[in-house]
Amino acid sequence: MSGSTNRRKLEHLDIVRGDDASDRCKAYFDRIQLRHRALPEVNLRDIDPSVELMGKRLSFPLLISSMTGGDHDALRKVNRNLAIAAEVTQVGMGVGSQRVMFSEPAARKSFAIRQHAPQTLLFANLGAIQLNNGCDACHCREAVELVEADALFLHLNPLQEAIQPEGDTNFHGLTARIGEVSREIDAPVVIKEVGAGISGADAEQLLGEGIRYIDVAGSGGTSWSRIEAHRAPAGQADLGVLFQDWGIPTPVALRQLNHLSPGVTLFASGGIRDGIDMIKAIVLGARLCGIARDFIQPALLSPEAVIERIEALRREFVTAMFLLGIQSLPDLIQRPDLILNDVDSRL
Repeated sequence: MSGSTNRRKLEHLDIVRGDDASDRCKAYFDRIQLRHRALPEVNLRDIDPSVELMGKRLSFPLLISSMTGGDHDALRKVNRNLAIAAEVTQVGMGVGSQRVMFSEPAARKSFAIRQHAPQTLLFANLGAIQLNNGCDACHCREAVELVEADALFLHLNPLQEAIQPEGDTNFHGLTARIGEVSREIDAPVVIKEVGAGISGADAEQLLGEGIRYIDVAGSGGTSWSRIEAHRAPAGQADLGVLFQDWGIPTPVALRQLNHLSPGVTLFASGGIRDGIDMIKAIVLGARLCGIARDFIQPALLSPEAVIERIEALRREFVTAMFLLGIQSLPDLIQRPDLILNDVDSRL
């Protein structure tokens, strides 16, 4: 295995597994209390948590968020096991950044996952900053075609790039470039952060460029600032640690953006730990909920281990729907009346 990008992906995987504090465990969703129904007036067996998105029906609104990919057996194994599990359980999946495939062709195999997930919703993925570094609509199409994806994530990570020793930090004019590329490719484009959140001002800019899908990916979970601190030169790690909790908490980001509905479809990731957090994100306006770190260790074991975790999340999600008296998912989306108490609303 060779190449700085490939090495960085392996380093990231090792750091996430080795540093428990890279998951900030802020539990922002715990500040939201939902209205319990002692008389839910529904049969638990009749509850339907499925959702239709981008022409695909998912068993419930879970996205295995983008993690990795590259020229190494461990990276190929993770993506293969995740894809198999996503297909069996009919949930969505995104691959990690595909930038590496343009410099190291051997990495392409790790992203060719449609053979393992012929039916479910799949997302290709590139860093939006690469649009300012020579990446264009042709590269985006190639990334989508390799995954045989239903849509493309363009991820935003200014904090990570600022901390990363080899980071790309010229974000000037990037909103316009995102708009140009989104109009030039056929696949839907989803703009996502990687753990610091997307503000209302950001969303308005993206809406002006025709973007209709946004993953707020707020703070509270995995901190890429802290992860990059591990890779910083001697004496420079303090910056990454200082900014490890920087950003907009996911529930706050959802609240800031939900007024854009129905013009924008929101995804939620960042600090979502269980089925109850997923329910709260849906109540705040999300249509899909992303979880990543929770699947890393199972994915290194087997597809069955990933499936077991997904099924546990589904049981938690359905149980919460039952206790709210909600029989089908459309009746859950953007329902502030289901909130009993919300500390975040006073922030």
